[in-house]
Amino acid sequence: MSAPLVAVVAFNHFSPFHLSVPCIIFGDLLHDQKLFDLRIYAYESGKLQSSEGLIVESTLDADELGRADIIIVPSWRDPAEKPDQLLLDALATAYTRGSQIVGLCLGTYVLAHAGLLKNRKASTHWEFEQDFMRRFPDVKLDSNALYVDDDRLITSAGTAAGIDCCLYLVRQRYGSLIANKLARRMVIPPYRDGGQAQFIERPVPISTQDTRINALLDYLRNHLNQSHSLDELAQYSKMSRRTFTRQFYKATGMSVGEWLTAERLQRSQELLESTSLPIDAIAIQAGFQSATSLRQHFRQRFDVTPGEWRKTFQGKQPPTAGTPVAHDSSSSNTFPFSRAGGT
Repeated sequence: MSAPLVAVVAFNHFSPFHLSVPCIIFGDLLHDQKLFDLRIYAYESGKLQSSEGLIVESTLDADELGRADIIIVPSWRDPAEKPDQLLLDALATAYTRGSQIVGLCLGTYVLAHAGLLKNRKASTHWEFEQDFMRRFPDVKLDSNALYVDDDRLITSAGTAAGIDCCLYLVRQRYGSLIANKLARRMVIPPYRDGGQAQFIERPVPISTQDTRINALLDYLRNHLNQSHSLDELAQYSKMSRRTFTRQFYKATGMSVGEWLTAERLQRSQELLESTSLPIDAIAIQAGFQSATSLRQHFRQRFDVTPGEWRKTFQGKQPPTAGTPVAHDSSSSNTFPFSRAGGT
């Protein structure tokens, strides 16, 4: 089967940034892998122009819109304007057919106008929270969420949260390795620290501006399965314990314990996705010493067990001819901001 068809709805006075986010992530960012078939759907006839004068043309007609696997409304030009009923009906019909319907930022308004969010959880830009709740009191708005997935209805908070949301959609289809590869290509972290981030991993600095800390990070990555004391690591870095602790935090933004836990969780994710090793063996290789410790840290960070992560993501690769693409229709997944620091 061919790559999933992604339709992005464009309209006059569109925001170039909001439109570009799904176009970049679902476009040909990985030149050697065709992950998605991206098309632009024109909400209005003719050439569409942004407020800044940029022009786009549609590559998708109304009939094709109804066949899209994912339909994304990247924003909306005016919260007080109700979109044309033809678009709203098309979204409702596509959802009934099985499509994922996505509203980024103020695009959530469009999904709500279509009646899709009644009695469902949703997210939108915090600045419009009161206005949205006044217009749509039957929607369960989560003002703390970066994005929310409620049974194939995915909505995100404002502006850059659309990137998090789109990476989540990639991760649903192909797993964290592909999503993180896209994030690296865009020179962005695959994860912005948050609470129930069960699909997007915590970014661990690959390198820093401190050459001594960089050498230490390489050493630690090659010895994750071992225990490490601050005194040992300070000696390895040729610093006093106090100086080392201060310099490590300055270079990475984390304590040594936080960095090790984040790196070990990331290694666990990779092993869960790419091997059939038992959980006990993965725990040892990642440096958690026991499966119990791995499960505790994994659930605390991602709100799922290692086994659930493996079941969701192992073996997900880009589609090839004859390979069906399955929808992930898990309901009511919420991904909130976190006020807390790392584990």
